[in-house]
Amino acid sequence: MPESDKKPLAPAAPRFDWQADLALIADAAREAGKVAMAHFGQSPEVWWKNEGRSPVSAADYAANRILEEILRHARPNYGWLSEETDDDPARLSCDTLFVIDPIDGTRAFLAGKDTWCVSVAVVHKGKPVAGILVAPSLHEEFTATIDGPARRNGQDIAVSTAGIEDSLKLASAQDMVAIFSPILRPRIERVDHIPSLAYRLALVADGRIDATLVKKSAHDWDLAAADLILARAGGSVTDLDGQSLVYNREDVTHPVLCAASADILPALLKNISRIPRS
Repeated sequence: MPESDKKPLAPAAPRFDWQADLALIADAAREAGKVAMAHFGQSPEVWWKNEGRSPVSAADYAANRILEEILRHARPNYGWLSEETDDDPARLSCDTLFVIDPIDGTRAFLAGKDTWCVSVAVVHKGKPVAGILVAPSLHEEFTATIDGPARRNGQDIAVSTAGIEDSLKLASAQDMVAIFSPILRPRIERVDHIPSLAYRLALVADGRIDATLVKKSAHDWDLAAADLILARAGGSVTDLDGQSLVYNREDVTHPVLCAASADILPALLKNISRIPRS
């Protein structure tokens, strides 16, 4: 065939090394965890945001700063969304970005409780592709990439094998349990409140609880890393219509959600008898 008749080759699809990104965010999250631990139990200064509904402490800001220093220097082309950084609409034009909660569970942190964590995710085209939760006070780390297993402290984890006919450990407020049908409710064993949403989802991924309900208005930074970890462990978190979550939209809040193993989630959703107001 003459050279002039040859069709040009299509450009190769970009290759992404999400394992390298996981290594990067893991190092950064561990450093942020060390910074937070230096404030833990030390009564850090506290301010109130969202019209006085949400506390933020000097520890949150300090952990956020170290994450920014490490991650933005390493990946200057990635966008940025963090609970403790003023939102920059430029993130909407980024295919890939970091989604950060420097301390998920600030109320627990300030109360001296161990159930808080540093949550860091890489989100690509609306989906998390690498994520880590570091819970330094509990000596736990949960990790996953889109093409690898979910792990806790380096060991593979999986969701509970409980079926819809079994007794189900559900982490939720009492008023949220009432959304389930009277048929299912007697089989629900409600677990005490777990302040960190990210850590709560990790417990579903780890099989320590079977499911959780999430009140409306959770944010991308509460969910992205834990969403991926749960998915790679065999579970899912969706809205009440069974729709998966999309990240890095203009509105970063989400409706009421349900999380469980992929095997029982559809049945749980079918057993919702009323839509909660909160």
